[in-house]
Amino acid sequence: MHFRWLTAGESHGPRLTAIVEGVPAGLPLLAADIDEDLARRQRGYGRGGRMKIETDRVTIVGGVRGGETLGSPIALVVENRDFQSWVDRMSPGPLPSTPEPLTRPRPGHADLAGGLKYDRSDLRDVLERASARETAARTAVGAVAKRLLRAAGVDVFGHVVSIAGVHADVEGLDDTTLRARARASDLACADAGAEARMREAIRDTAHAGDTAGGVFEVRATGVPPGLGSHVHWDRKLDGRLVQALVSIHAIKAAEIGDGWRAATLRGSQVHDPIVFDPGARRFTRPTNHAGGLEGGITNGETVVCRAAMKPIATLKKALPSVDVRTKEPFDAAFERSDICAVAAASVVGEAMVAIVLADALLEKVGGDSLRELERNLAGYRDQLRAY
Repeated sequence: MHFRWLTAGESHGPRLTAIVEGVPAGLPLLAADIDEDLARRQRGYGRGGRMKIETDRVTIVGGVRGGETLGSPIALVVENRDFQSWVDRMSPGPLPSTPEPLTRPRPGHADLAGGLKYDRSDLRDVLERASARETAARTAVGAVAKRLLRAAGVDVFGHVVSIAGVHADVEGLDDTTLRARARASDLACADAGAEARMREAIRDTAHAGDTAGGVFEVRATGVPPGLGSHVHWDRKLDGRLVQALVSIHAIKAAEIGDGWRAATLRGSQVHDPIVFDPGARRFTRPTNHAGGLEGGITNGETVVCRAAMKPIATLKKALPSVDVRTKEPFDAAFERSDICAVAAASVVGEAMVAIVLADALLEKVGGDSLRELERNLAGYRDQLRAY
């Protein structure tokens, strides 16, 4: 059993569509479960004008009946309201006239690389799909994965660690407090003082015609040990999590647990001691430098992932580029864009981590119905306690 999914649609096309397969029958699922995350993805100081146009809502058009999944593929649709202003340029059918081609690629975006790969002289054919608008569909898929994980006692949440060099101090906060503070923050930051400084940094960046990046963290609590595997490279769960995070638009690096910092320390400072709790009948660790994964397998501690988002590639103060048609130097094209979207990216990061964990959970204890999955999971937990 696997959690499989695909998305389709362009930034200014009619709609975004997602297909999700592998969700057991009998899982309670409502559009409201998905809309909550779609709304959070649109929040954040520094977002662009597109967020004032779109109010993302999902329509479930397959795989759910009476508020419960059927075990068949789930089809999700998110309409693009802005399509009405782009019908003459983005309609799937014949266009009334040939639109002015976009020929000045933006450094740091997929424009030129995609144009070369797919032999497209109008770079809009590339940038429309390469746009981060696609992450609305991913967020919808991730909300389904989260709903499945909640049925197994797993919670996934994200928070912003830094923006434009301003770092949050969350040392000593437990997961419940960290989650609550991040959800209450416009920038998904659990440190109110740092959030204020982040807003100032974003404002200064906007006045300079520039963009800002940052780092977010995703945490998954209640994850049972034994998800993933050590036996092959592509089954190692930490590799799957990092790949999923780096697949998000503008994410250029990801780490598990102490990650890069661990490379600067001694082994005695990095590896987590193992103790046994006889009351709970489980092995535990007083520290979690490993981020909940050892050897590509979850170890029962909180899964901790971080991702680094580069500054957005679309700049008002455009960088030098070359017109792909004339080969003459020009400033890059400017598309309406955000100044900073790290808070939004943290929601997409939650979605991608949830998708990977849901897939790993189904691998381990999956069933065709929720009741079967719950029985399998209960049996596995009994096995762990008896170890």
